[in-house]
Amino acid sequence: MQTRITDLLGITYPLVLAPMTGTATAPLAAAVSAAGALGMIGTMAQGREWLATEAAAVRRATDKPFGIGFIQWVIDRDPSMWDAALELRPHAVSLSFGAPERYIEKAKMAGIHVIYQAQSVELARRAAAAGADAIAAQGTDAGGHTGLIGTLPLIPAVVDAVQPVPVIAAGGIGDGRGIAAALMLGAEGVWMGTRFVASLEAQAHANVKQRIVEASAGDTVLTHVYDVVQGFDWPAQFPGRAIRNRFTERWHGHEQELQSARDYERGIVSAAASAGDTETAAVYAGEASGLIAEVLPAAEIVRNLFDETEAILRHRTSALLSPR
Repeated sequence: MQTRITDLLGITYPLVLAPMTGTATAPLAAAVSAAGALGMIGTMAQGREWLATEAAAVRRATDKPFGIGFIQWVIDRDPSMWDAALELRPHAVSLSFGAPERYIEKAKMAGIHVIYQAQSVELARRAAAAGADAIAAQGTDAGGHTGLIGTLPLIPAVVDAVQPVPVIAAGGIGDGRGIAAALMLGAEGVWMGTRFVASLEAQAHANVKQRIVEASAGDTVLTHVYDVVQGFDWPAQFPGRAIRNRFTERWHGHEQELQSARDYERGIVSAAASAGDTETAAVYAGEASGLIAEVLPAAEIVRNLFDETEAILRHRTSALLSPR
């Protein structure tokens, strides 16, 4: 399946693994890359040494292209992390939740492709003007921190706004039907996270993976409660989509009260994450959770996704256009 994204990134399938911090580590990134998509390492504050170790582990596992993704305020606080990533010479880097003009030029000068994740048409335009090689347009259907515009209207709006820069669709895509729909909306590829949390290689507790398998599309909530308890100052326009649980039911809508109890609740949430207590810890996941039926190896997920996509594009299109 050839698109401008497969040509740009040197991959077989037009899929980019979302660089999910703590989940998209070397084993998952390597497995996705080896399967023919673009595996991404997600990093926040683990440091230069950790990042170098992860990149080396991916390279030991596969010679296929891979990338490194950043939440931008991490490198705003420590710009040396961006330099460290570029020195590792990944095939691509990604940025999200920050001013796109700050770091793109340096990566381009190093010969590294830049994907900028945008939650609005305005951010997408800014990133394209700053020289991003591709825009990952992320709809609010996505898991984790996201914007407030639905994927379905956002993708074609961004495609129109940034032409000829290729667009990657993100948010709420969990199977081949979603990939086919994204391609028909004008995207050149997809950016997927939640489906790969429920993979064997994902660095996530088994209970988290099972909770995603059991969830339906209506089981998530956009909330700031985990940011409050962890002390993260995320802007109001970027809440986190997580699976509803007892913690969100208790605190969502009561964030001011949670501020007062933050130190106590932080310890409870941290212990719950270690124990795999999904009724207390955050299970960041998108609305595509309702499409995920089992935990599988990442390579099998990639193959299944594109077998289904190809079948839909071949047969559904011809059925719709065939004369009656």
